[in-house]
Amino acid sequence: MPTMRSDDSWLPLFPLKTVLFPEGILPLKVFETRYIDMVRECMRRNAPFGVVLIKAGQEVGVAAEPESVGCLAHIASWDMEKLGVMMLRTVGGERFRIIETRVLPDQRLEAQVEMIAPDEPAPVTDMHVACATTLKLVIDDVNAKGRTQQGDTFSSPFSQPARLDSAGWVANRWCELLPIPLKARQKLMELDDAPTRLSIIHQYLQQHKII
Repeated sequence: MPTMRSDDSWLPLFPLKTVLFPEGILPLKVFETRYIDMVRECMRRNAPFGVVLIKAGQEVGVAAEPESVGCLAHIASWDMEKLGVMMLRTVGGERFRIIETRVLPDQRLEAQVEMIAPDEPAPVTDMHVACATTLKLVIDDVNAKGRTQQGDTFSSPFSQPARLDSAGWVANRWCELLPIPLKARQKLMELDDAPTRLSIIHQYLQQHKII
């Protein structure tokens, strides 16, 4: 796997109390000057930043300690309806593993990272087809309610097109939806094998009588 190592390749990190998955949609409200500056620089370079779950610390103030695996966030759209508050819609890209971090004077984190290979393409098997069909019902329901309530301003919280035949895509969307602890969500995101991730989700859905 390639490792980002040149002087201009330090990846800016956004430590948050959330876990971003590949192809996941993450809306962000950015108001701290340091992160507005970071986002502007990413947009100028047409480059992503890294979203990492906070292992210790807080989202504001001094630099938090991040988990060792995160996900690239690509800026899909942005708006600044209110001065000093930037609204972003980001899309999850590749996962990465942190090799080294540094703290900038404004307490922002940057990292040298090693990219993690994307999930191997794997279909949803007959055993797990209920995961996909139930997910479709959930997505359709959320989108229908959103369009009713928000009209033309509604943006789906799910990446399009829906890839309900992909084990990785289905597993990742369930990981975002289910009310599971952040640490568990992080461990699922770190799994290298999409069918294994989906199998764990399938067991959870069965145990909670969702499928």
